[in-house]
Amino acid sequence: MRILLVEDDESLGEGIRTALRRAAYSVDWLRDGASALAAIGAGDLDLVVLDLGLPRLDGVEVIRQARRSGASVPILVLSARERPSERTLGLDAGADDYLGKPFDTHELLARIRALLRRAGGRAAPLLALGALELDPATLEVRWRGRPVDLSRREFALLRVLLEQRGRPIGRESLQQRLYGWDEDVASNAVDVHVHALRKKLDPALIRTLRGIGYALDEPTARGEAQAQVQP
Repeated sequence: MRILLVEDDESLGEGIRTALRRAAYSVDWLRDGASALAAIGAGDLDLVVLDLGLPRLDGVEVIRQARRSGASVPILVLSARERPSERTLGLDAGADDYLGKPFDTHELLARIRALLRRAGGRAAPLLALGALELDPATLEVRWRGRPVDLSRREFALLRVLLEQRGRPIGRESLQQRLYGWDEDVASNAVDVHVHALRKKLDPALIRTLRGIGYALDEPTARGEAQAQVQP
């Protein structure tokens, strides 16, 4: 899942980015409102974490202009502004949630998970498909009741595939959701992660669509019988 972080405080921004990456999110970090508005307009984002007191363009105006242009990406506001009227201003402009500074990192992550569930039309916290379960809160994956040890990228890829289960996702789209703008990415990075997931879960779980990308499907009875579980 790809998150845009907009925060001009270097220390706070670095802390938030680190926490988000540890939670297996791909993070792009910007420091001003004008750049944030352009990034939101470009799309390919799952969520925006936005400070209000930004240089070049205030956060509330970023929200207003983004919504006017038709952007529907969930926006979580972070702000030290204390007065209720200032909080409601951001929400009325089109923000989806508001978290005051200072805040607890665990609460921030919980609010992000709630917004992503809402955006995906889900109520349950777990992502599941057949014998496969993924818990975004604990970063745990279970296959046929047994825990599976995944790398951060493998977990992020599996989460995206589960969110879009049954629907094809292109390699480029997957790469954008797994890596930030400032990261060097090998041309076959997505394919390498898919190969690793197939080995650890079930070879039949992830379907290759030639010339398109991948799709996550529930394995057939034959595929399940042939698969070898690797905890």
